[in-house]
Parts: sequence; structure tokens; C-alpha cells
Amino acid sequence: MHILITGADGFVGRALVRRLLSGTDTAFTRLTLVDQRFGDLPADPRVVSVAGNIADSALWTDALSLPADIVLHLASVPGGLAEREFDLGMSVNLQGTLGLLDALRAQGRTARFVFASSVAVYGDPLPDTVDDTTPPRPTLSYGAQKLAAEVMVADYSRRGFIDGCSLRLPGIVARPPAPSGLISAFMSEVMWAAAERRPVTLPVGPDAVCWWMSVASAVDALLHAASLPGQGRVWLPPVLRLTIAELLGALAERFGPVNVTYNPDLAVEARFGRQPPLHADKALAAGFRDDGDVGALIKAALG
Repeated sequence: MHILITGADGFVGRALVRRLLSGTDTAFTRLTLVDQRFGDLPADPRVVSVAGNIADSALWTDALSLPADIVLHLASVPGGLAEREFDLGMSVNLQGTLGLLDALRAQGRTARFVFASSVAVYGDPLPDTVDDTTPPRPTLSYGAQKLAAEVMVADYSRRGFIDGCSLRLPGIVARPPAPSGLISAFMSEVMWAAAERRPVTLPVGPDAVCWWMSVASAVDALLHAASLPGQGRVWLPPVLRLTIAELLGALAERFGPVNVTYNPDLAVEARFGRQPPLHADKALAAGFRDDGDVGALIKAALG
């Protein structure tokens, strides 16, 4: 079994690699990690790393020297950066994905393909409820690029080139404090500020309502999607829906009072602070799960 992960040195990618190497999930003989660059790599003879730009088609010659059985495609330019740098977002989020799909088409083996898409495909303002029937209408280049890639994943699957699905993920917490290009970075920042007992300024108010998913839950969802061949081309996974005040209350119970200053940004609040009820009926019926409750979310996000 050969598993390939793109974006493997990113926040979710590293968690996914740790999980696979723990031996609690899919057995494999080779794990190929693809990213622009790598820090420390796992000392495991099954791990092969390939560094480079996924928009460069030559990269796939090395990454797929052995045909892949499962591909988890996480690599992307995040929303804020993709909006500021259109060409970069297009080259990675769309052209890089198309290059990978073409390389898998040519490998002569139908790989199970899981694409990490985004709730950004729904745009803003969001409707009163988001569910499996909500039409996508992206209002950022990032969401448009993710939606275009979803369409191609579905078409390559229809033709039998891959057995693919797309997973519409929300912001994942808690990313380490560092520039990320994510408009939703405040969702992780408030958690780390509480854990490190330092002040934090938020671009949304205490009544802002957000969708929350821990990195552990995201890994669960990705691996569960990989185990469901042919059962769905697009999955909307379940999430927790919490106000900032509810999150802060739970953080205070664990770490003590959080020193918060609110400096609302109308654009950020529109995209990430007014998120309506999300009903993921199909995903729940297929075995996807959210974090359970706010306490479990914090534990899974921060450890």
C-alpha cells in the first residue's frame, strides 16, 4: 500500500503523518510526503520525501515513481494569501491540483483520492442554514479555486481515472502562532493566547459565531473519507458551532481568565463570525463525527 500526502509539512499534514505512523490506521509499505520544503522528517524507512512546487509537473515523476493507492491532497495557498496573490493561488490551488490529477490518470492504477476543499466555496454572506443542498457561490478567489478543483475531482472520478472525493473543511484549530495567510487565523490565536496566558486582540466580537474543528478531528475526517470509496464525491463534515464567548468560557475553565481586546473587522466578521447552523446529515450517516463538545475541542486542538 502506497500513500501519498501533499502539503505534508503543513499543520494538518504533519498531524496526518504522525497519525499514520502511529500504526492505528491503514497499513502501508510506503508513505510519500510532498511539500515545498521540509523541516525534520520522521525516521522511518517507509517514508520518502519529495520537495518542490506542486505546480511543476516534473515533481510527480518522483512522487509517483511507485503508483499510489491513496492520495490525500492537502497542499494549497490559503485564502488571504490567494486573494492577495492571484497568480500564486491559481498555480497551486488549481493548476497544481490538475497536474496531480493528470499524473494519477497516467499511473495506470485507480487511486483513492481525497481532496481537502473548503467551506469557502459557499462564499459570503452565508444563507440562514448550510447543508448538503446548499449551492456553492464563492466570493473569494480561494473559494473559486477550490470549487473548480472539486469539479475536476468529480469528473476524473466519473471517468474512472481516480476514485475521488472532496471534503469541505472549515478553519482548523489550533495552528501554531505564526503568519499563515489565513483570514481565520484568529480562531487558533485565541486558543494559544489562553494556553500561554497572554493577551490577545480579536477581529471579531464576543457574539461572533464560528464553525470549529480540531486538527485531530480533521485527520479523522480525511482518513474516514479515504475509507469510503465510491460513496460520495463531496462531503460536508460536521462541525461544532460556537460563539467566541462560549469558547472563551471553556478556555477560562482550563487556563484561567483570558485577556481579550475586541477590534472587530467587518470583513472578517462577515466571513467567519456569522456562520449559521450547519447540517451535515449525509456525512453523519456515513460515520463522520465532530469534536463532541467545546471541552473536547480544546483538548484535541491544544493537547
